[in-house]
Amino acid sequence: MQNLKKIVLMAWLLLVTAFSHSQTAVPASGPTNMFGNNEAVGKYANIRGIKLYYEIYGQGEPLLMIHGNGGSISCFSNQIPYFSEKYKVIAVDSRAQGKSVDNQDSLSFEMMADDFNGLLDYLNFDSCNVLGWSDGGINGLLLAIRHPSKVKKLAITGANLWPDSTAIKAADYKWLMSYYDTLGKVPQTPEIANTRKLVKLNCFQPNISLGQMSQIQCPSLVIAGDHDLILTEHTALIAQSIPNAFLWILPNSSHSTLIDYKDRFNEVVGEFFSEKLKK
Repeated sequence: MQNLKKIVLMAWLLLVTAFSHSQTAVPASGPTNMFGNNEAVGKYANIRGIKLYYEIYGQGEPLLMIHGNGGSISCFSNQIPYFSEKYKVIAVDSRAQGKSVDNQDSLSFEMMADDFNGLLDYLNFDSCNVLGWSDGGINGLLLAIRHPSKVKKLAITGANLWPDSTAIKAADYKWLMSYYDTLGKVPQTPEIANTRKLVKLNCFQPNISLGQMSQIQCPSLVIAGDHDLILTEHTALIAQSIPNAFLWILPNSSHSTLIDYKDRFNEVVGEFFSEKLKK
């Protein structure tokens, strides 16, 4: 059973890589591996029946960072130091991931979007900029759709609107479905059950219509790599469906655009948030 756990966790890491009240903020100094593990600033918000873990860095306009499936705050280790020089960065572990505690059986992107809305209310932020990667990008889209007043500007990378081979590369989607089936055939320890819940999320969600996309009114920047597991034409469709959105496809980049091009990514997204990015 121990070997099986190791295999499952290794597979999950591969999946992540592929898909790979008032607070006193602190500067984001020190080693990057402290992000998501910083006892000096880490706090929990008890909202919506879960404990949502978050860390805040810097001063300025609030900037919410939302990671991808199976990830954590640490996914933004290359972004937090850069953006915390100008913004109050709110980095959060999504429900059922990282240090956030979620004992519920169900999981949906809509639930998570409502979590982030609840966190912003808890922290007394009327609105913020949002940066989302992969599932975090989906959450950003739904936050802008369901709680439009909360999102000032939205930058997303590697997001999709629905879960099939018209959005995700066929081989990747096939592997994901197979992995979900495999997880259902092993003893359902709490760890395995939580992992299967997260994998199931990407197998059958999101289900966002183009009509919903047209409701997004905040300035938006839609990003992907040209070798992303999200099909380029699908990323283009997302950008086309949001009024006046920017589209940025990074050459020779995987799903991990904010790692593959970390410096350029930070610069361009920073220009977008500061209104220096022009069409």
